[in-house]
Amino acid sequence: MPAIDIDRDTAHAAARRELDKPIYPRGSISQRVNEWIHDLLYRIIEKGASMPGGWLTLSVLLIVTIAAAVVAVRITRRTIRTRRAGDSHLFDAAQLTADQHRRIAEHYAAEENWPVAIRHRLRAVARGLEESGTLGPAPGRTANELAAAAAERLPALAAELTQSATAFNDVTYGERPGTQSAYQVIVDLDDHLRYRSSAGQFGAVEPVVVTSWTPVR
Repeated sequence: MPAIDIDRDTAHAAARRELDKPIYPRGSISQRVNEWIHDLLYRIIEKGASMPGGWLTLSVLLIVTIAAAVVAVRITRRTIRTRRAGDSHLFDAAQLTADQHRRIAEHYAAEENWPVAIRHRLRAVARGLEESGTLGPAPGRTANELAAAAAERLPALAAELTQSATAFNDVTYGERPGTQSAYQVIVDLDDHLRYRSSAGQFGAVEPVVVTSWTPVR
């Protein structure tokens, strides 16, 4: 019987074609992934020896590929998270008063934990607007929805409301650390709203003189 003269690559391809036939049962997803990885490694090993520079060149290419993949995954996850939840809900499950949120915010601000301080200070703003009757309660309200609804009643504070909502969203889903200046924007907004509430000026359109406003960025 004559000997069969076939090289390794041809034999490997023939085996793959044979196993791909429908008469053979398919493995689980994990098994197929493992087979794909083994096949990829086999191809890499086969090509490595023939590449200029040999394994050194192949190792450098693998490192660059892995680094690029990691960067791509991080960018994709950040983009998806930002698009999906860039306007986050203001309140957690707990129902606290404006004063309680304000005290919590001041506590974290003293520790320079700006993300938590920013979140609680804007919650104090939102709860204060509800407690004063300026806005009706809305458990699912987001930061941007708060800014838009409050700006309709208080157009003179529209810019501060927008800046505060942006600061809240940045630290909640934008993966930004938060800053003292961003926190101060919300503190100023809260103080202006409390002054208007005590003076009975809600709904007035006269501008408020801002003496300690600091830009977020």
